[in-house]
Amino acid sequence: MSVSDKNVAICTCNATMPLDRDALARATGVADLHVHTAMCQQGAGEFAKRASGDMVVACTQEQRLLGDLADEAGGVRSIRFVNIRETAGWSAEASRATPKIAALLAAAALPDPEPVASVGYKSEGQLLIVGPLAAALKWADALAPALSVTVLSTQSSFETDLPATRNFPVVSGRLTRLDGWLGAFDAQWTQENPIDLDVCTHCNACVSACPEHAITWNFQVDLDRCKDHRACVIACGAVGAIDFDRRDTTRGARFDAVLDLQPTRWFTQHQPPQGYFAPGDDPLLQAKTAAEIALAVGEFEKPKYFAYKPSICAHSRSQKTGCTQCIDVCSTLAIRADGDHVAVEPHLCMGCGACATVCPSGAMTYAYPAPSDLGARLRTLLGEYARAGGRDAALLLHAADAEPSLAALARRGRGLPARVLPVEVEHIASVGIDLWMAALAWGASGVAVLATGREAPQYREALRFQMSIAQTVANAQGYQGEHFRLIDAGTDDVERAVWEWPVALPPRVPATFAATNDKRRTLAFAFDHLAQHAPVPRTTIALPAGAPFGALDVDKTRCTMCLACVGSCPEAALLDHAESPQLRFIETNCVQCGICASTCPEQAITLVPRLDLSPEARAPRVLNEATIFACTRCGKPMGTEKLVLAMVERLRGHSMFASEDSLARLRMCGDCRVVDMVTNEKTVDIRDI
Repeated sequence: MSVSDKNVAICTCNATMPLDRDALARATGVADLHVHTAMCQQGAGEFAKRASGDMVVACTQEQRLLGDLADEAGGVRSIRFVNIRETAGWSAEASRATPKIAALLAAAALPDPEPVASVGYKSEGQLLIVGPLAAALKWADALAPALSVTVLSTQSSFETDLPATRNFPVVSGRLTRLDGWLGAFDAQWTQENPIDLDVCTHCNACVSACPEHAITWNFQVDLDRCKDHRACVIACGAVGAIDFDRRDTTRGARFDAVLDLQPTRWFTQHQPPQGYFAPGDDPLLQAKTAAEIALAVGEFEKPKYFAYKPSICAHSRSQKTGCTQCIDVCSTLAIRADGDHVAVEPHLCMGCGACATVCPSGAMTYAYPAPSDLGARLRTLLGEYARAGGRDAALLLHAADAEPSLAALARRGRGLPARVLPVEVEHIASVGIDLWMAALAWGASGVAVLATGREAPQYREALRFQMSIAQTVANAQGYQGEHFRLIDAGTDDVERAVWEWPVALPPRVPATFAATNDKRRTLAFAFDHLAQHAPVPRTTIALPAGAPFGALDVDKTRCTMCLACVGSCPEAALLDHAESPQLRFIETNCVQCGICASTCPEQAITLVPRLDLSPEARAPRVLNEATIFACTRCGKPMGTEKLVLAMVERLRGHSMFASEDSLARLRMCGDCRVVDMVTNEKTVDIRDI
């Protein structure tokens, strides 16, 4: 799909962008390209008259107005909006931005990603407010008309009275468990005060009866004042709300949403579950949160952002843990170990994609958009930019929350350089080394990732580490310069970071391959292309520890050829041989998970992080082989010589093999051992003892 067959509408925004209509028409292939001056004002009628077919509109500020005009025109099949003002037209290099604008228009014309399965939430408005009584009652009163509220008072103030009317349940206790998500929170608390507010009738009998005035109108016993007279228990009578010896103190219920007003919030992870709100003690933030909670009622859907292929997951085999990177990086705690694999709770997943980025095998994949869809977008941007005459393209990947930073550059600064192509992604952590290296192969001089500083710290650490690997691979082959850069808007000068970024050396010939949803296949395509055109050809490149590529070093003096490592390898990188005792290895399959090293009983395996770009890395090579040990009696093959002799030596001191005859029998096959025992073993008669 090309922009040349689209109805393209462009506006100079009251002549604040120096757009060259003829140059854009040549660059985009759109012959009937009309450039408006004020498409949302004086040019609105002309826009409506020309609105038809499949449209690409280069304005996002007036998207609602222009969308309405297109709908009223009646002949529009589809309409897509793209921002060329803050991204290209408002720039110190706006006069040189024609190739960039052509690339942005072409990317906007691409079809939407294929839909994926959705994750559903259903909330009926059951809200738990947990925290100090005074604050909890305040927001319970405000929200009770719209929601079904329950208050869990965790800090009773003896100056705070309970409401005169019971409009909602109020209980007291200490929260002991809370898990779940919007529409499915399970809460549990311990009833610690002698008065159970759920049973209490608020009759005031206990308040009047207490001689120490240890009970006030919050109907809770101040245990520091109480002298154990138990007059309150007698006064309560048959109601039975007061029990100083209560044994059943566990309470619980299910809620749709939780408003946590405690000084220390319950969920400590960077991204708590949807439906959980912890605004702290800021009144303005509390008010904003209350408004959000009131809207969190109904049925909601979101994409299932991940796809998981357990057969190639390198998490564990035979209770030997290998890779835990997805578990470690997840900021929502949505991923947990599940035997040899991992399990992802889709309701907790927020779609950051960091799990897919750090996954060494590609078992975890980002699904919406899929790598193939985003790869097509990046390739289109770079290809159209180059075809329109652009040079030294650099991609700037950013999420929607970074748009204010980019807008500030355009409105108050120099904007973006003409060579920097901004690309909005779902989350900056969802794009990793596979598409970065592919972009370099497609002709990009560099790839920058713009963080806001509000992301989980582990995301930035993961991106930096992957960038160090990518940079090492590029520089080792003579692609000079800084190809990969992480910009943190929270601490870095963004304008300086993009304008003072030196041009790095891309390949002389851009690649033509398409990105796939198989991470390591896309990487193989990129590595092959970069190696083919490398200024300094290299066969092997040393990488830092933890890299997802590498070899294995087998200590042949220790290895007994038991082949336990072959059975433990989740990626089929280690192989045996059907006809001879060989340990073989396919390096391109190895993800350096380390399961083989931890499985090896002889500790004979060492990981060697590196990238082997030779064709031999794709074929099996022999790491170790052994001589066959034959039965000393009949000559039948028994196993490897080293394995059998090691077994003999280990059993030499055992009481059952104290004699040389017993040890010699270990060198025989199973049949010959039986024959030898019948023929030569001295039997013992019970009558001789």
